[in-house]
Amino acid sequence: MGTLFKQGTIVTAGDQFVGDILVEGEIITLIGKDISPEGHEVIDCAGKYVMPGGIDVHTHLELPFGATVSNDDFETGHKAAAFGGTTSHIDFAIQPIGGTLADGLANWQKRARLAQIDYGFHMTITDLNEDVMAEIPGMLDEGITTLKVFTAYKGVYQLDDGSLFRIMNVAKDLGMLVMVHAENGDVEAYLKPRLIAEGKTDPVYHAASRPPEIEGEATNRMVTMAGMIDCPLYVVHMTCEQSIEALRRGRKLGYPVMGETCVQYFFLTVDEHLGAPGFEGAKYVASPPIRSKHDHGILWQAVQDGTLQHISTDHCSFWYEGGIGPCEDWRAEHGNADWADFERLDPSYRRPGKELGLGDFSKMPNGMPGIEDRMLMIWEFGVNGGRLSPSKFVELMCTNPAKMFGMYPKKGTLAVGSDADILVWDPTVEHVISADTHHMKVDYNCYEGTRITGKPILVYQRGNKLVDGDEWLGKIGGGQYIRRKPNAEIL
Repeated sequence: MGTLFKQGTIVTAGDQFVGDILVEGEIITLIGKDISPEGHEVIDCAGKYVMPGGIDVHTHLELPFGATVSNDDFETGHKAAAFGGTTSHIDFAIQPIGGTLADGLANWQKRARLAQIDYGFHMTITDLNEDVMAEIPGMLDEGITTLKVFTAYKGVYQLDDGSLFRIMNVAKDLGMLVMVHAENGDVEAYLKPRLIAEGKTDPVYHAASRPPEIEGEATNRMVTMAGMIDCPLYVVHMTCEQSIEALRRGRKLGYPVMGETCVQYFFLTVDEHLGAPGFEGAKYVASPPIRSKHDHGILWQAVQDGTLQHISTDHCSFWYEGGIGPCEDWRAEHGNADWADFERLDPSYRRPGKELGLGDFSKMPNGMPGIEDRMLMIWEFGVNGGRLSPSKFVELMCTNPAKMFGMYPKKGTLAVGSDADILVWDPTVEHVISADTHHMKVDYNCYEGTRITGKPILVYQRGNKLVDGDEWLGKIGGGQYIRRKPNAEIL
């Protein structure tokens, strides 16, 4: 017995038509019209869109940051993702300072024991030496085809240009993709203490410490190196005209460079959100910072014309009002146990959050929630807003990331032989985004009160139903690790 999705408007990156999809086991076995329902469970999709499950290639679940750890883990984060239509994601395994890539991978494999949707890992290199260089080829054996590097966070994650150049040379030879967080960390390290010394400590000054010029400069530098080496490069969370123009220039020159932006950078601004009265702006502190309405227009144009290939989230949720409870005493008594362990035992407790930056923005954990809202917001303001067609929506949210990151056609499309990661999307359902109803483990929502029309009402992962309306049917351990292929497509 299979599952037959009947008479829906099937949407792929290249086509849109009314038809049927038959799923047997975990894969799609037939696509056509008037497929016989005999012996199958029938899902009536008339008047609905049937689309591939969304893919978010930029998430940070259970990420250590300063004196705390991001809230959502592979249980709560996956549940929230699925309710928003995302059925696969790639998280960042981070090499601990002084440790090995294998150490970082082991840490994230432990986190993933709670997986409820399918997932992969990027490997973040923070401390390059000869032993680490020797580890890089072995990442391919683990199904990891992407290396993340930073030109930012001086003294923590930032690598010098020589190290970046060496990594890119090795990546090119191995068919791997280099991902970069592009901001000039040296300039930021100069600006930040000056602002603090001048008493400019409120959240809004976070943006002043990381102006768009340093994002543009670092993007241009990395694009230039990629062109010199012919190394595939993917610039993450691009926010502003300066960086977009650097990427566009490289693409016009034929360099193998690509990029993404994140959903928050289309909607939030420094003046209205980061500069909100009191401490409210802390909710919107992330790196790079949110920018201006002018930059919103630049980003919409960039996804429309193909300069940017994907819209991710950089999901990294922290409590707005955290730090309740005797956490450190308890953790010390239990061998520095995970923050989540304490919260499960005492639901009134919250690990430290944004309040760590009260009186000093430089101490604030960077990040915003969004893994559940990504597809909803882009459908409303992209498709309903007349900026994107349904097929372009699928291209950006599903198909492009699968192609660039070595998962296509197993993921990212509706085709015979593909995993049955399927969304039944009702374009008429109305919904108000709110922290009161979302499934992310965080006490605020960046898009609070936004009214949208259209959302997934059924979500399937490899033929298994995860979401049915408001009902959650997923289970811990239900998510599978995605082993990705090198030499992926350059778009």
